[in-house]
Amino acid sequence: MSCRDVVVVRGGREVLHGVGFDLRAGTVTGLLGPSGCGKTTLIRAIVGLQARVTGDVSVLGHPAGAPRLRDRIGYVTQEPSVYGDLTVTENLRFFAAVLGVDSTDVQRVIEAVDLMTHADARVDQLSGGQRSRASLAAALLGNPELLVLDEPTVGLDPVLRRDLWNLFHELADAGSTLLVSSHVMDEASRCDRLLLMREGELLADDTPDGLLASAGTGDIEQAFLTLIDRKAGAR
Repeated sequence: MSCRDVVVVRGGREVLHGVGFDLRAGTVTGLLGPSGCGKTTLIRAIVGLQARVTGDVSVLGHPAGAPRLRDRIGYVTQEPSVYGDLTVTENLRFFAAVLGVDSTDVQRVIEAVDLMTHADARVDQLSGGQRSRASLAAALLGNPELLVLDEPTVGLDPVLRRDLWNLFHELADAGSTLLVSSHVMDEASRCDRLLLMREGELLADDTPDGLLASAGTGDIEQAFLTLIDRKAGAR
């Protein structure tokens, strides 16, 4: 997957300013930056849901949003994307049918996100974190080649966050490519590669160790601040 000179204008204002990068197959790439920096807009451009995009976004060899990508990409939004009046299992059976995925995959994804004890609970009776996991389970149906996850660990307890990051790496080891957005800097160390964004621009595209070395610090948050200062000094 690659982006080249991606610009997005929304409400008459340019919110992405020529963003470009590649995602390597079988890796977990973190898209990090403060709220409002353009992460969700970029993600929407990648999955083909964002209007007024210029530049080139190529996903698995096709233009973003191409119909043939529908069952090859898993996408999790910040808001739960499952139906509140259905149980977890009913939701997943429905999405499996839409995607043409065998219904036997439902049990696998329920176990993957640790919702076995809530499989028969209505989604509107779940906690916020449990609803987020139900949405993630839907995205995992059919083992998509590319998983795009927008703030998937928000509101989750530390143990579950750790378990989900372990799951992300298991998926990558099995061949999937993951792009995971977050505004929590301490999640950076869990990624194979980092894309740091601020105000619609890509400040860095590097490994965690490479980023720390270039900034001359042992702290990701401090490295981010150093990059901001350098950017400001170069103007």
